[in-house]
Amino acid sequence: MRNKFRASSTIALLTASLGMSSWLHGQVQRTPTLGEILQRLEANLNHYDTRLPSLFCDEEVISKVEPGLPSQNTVTEAIFRLRRTPNSDGTTSLVESREIKSANGKAAVKQNLESPTLLDGAFEGGLAVVSVNQAACINYMLQRTNKKRPAEPYTVHFGTVFTSQDSAKCLLSEKSTGVAVIDPASMEITHLEIRTPRHVIQPGYFYQSAVVGQRVITVDYKPVALNGETFWLPSMIELQVIQGAGSFHKTVWSFHATYRNYHQLQVTSRIVPGNEKPVQ
Repeated sequence: MRNKFRASSTIALLTASLGMSSWLHGQVQRTPTLGEILQRLEANLNHYDTRLPSLFCDEEVISKVEPGLPSQNTVTEAIFRLRRTPNSDGTTSLVESREIKSANGKAAVKQNLESPTLLDGAFEGGLAVVSVNQAACINYMLQRTNKKRPAEPYTVHFGTVFTSQDSAKCLLSEKSTGVAVIDPASMEITHLEIRTPRHVIQPGYFYQSAVVGQRVITVDYKPVALNGETFWLPSMIELQVIQGAGSFHKTVWSFHATYRNYHQLQVTSRIVPGNEKPVQ
């Protein structure tokens, strides 16, 4: 009798489990539309633009040109700073700067960075490339997702269009394509890639033609806690420019930067009583 009761209980439990499984299967969260994803990205971008505090972090940059002399290549260690700076119209801008600590393993003797390749602006404008505000400048397409894997990231492909009269507001001024990988839980961009097949390396002057090459910019983002809030900030930024791709005389410029140890940039002060000696 006891064994029969156990068997009946097992069957009942199995039936309930199958029923719960079917119910959960029916509750699988649907994939958001492209418009819904862009709206969430816009909200996150607004949070980034308005709430991100001034910050600093460790930056390592490896810059190379190939073929080239070994002395042209540089490895720099720096303190990277991003300051929220007020503008005359009441808005604020995120201004990038760095304090070079060492170059090629030696203490830095000057602050002007002499390296084959430089890249600025990724902290201020990178996340805005995929946003509602850029919909007049860029076409977006949501990659079809696997319904059996709802936790997989969303992937948005994009390409520039220059038919809008608002082209002055377009972040990408050259014909480009790219891809953004988005975390489905936070709706934050985790990976951004921008490809420009004919990037102007050097503008043309008089009778000299412009120098162009293929350019690829890649940014990986990770969550960082600052001032009690979470922001997705670059952990890696990479740039590669190839002049003469497909030929025997191509030149490759590369820039690889890593960022770690983020901290809020702030100044603290206190009033020291007249009978107390300031701490040096």
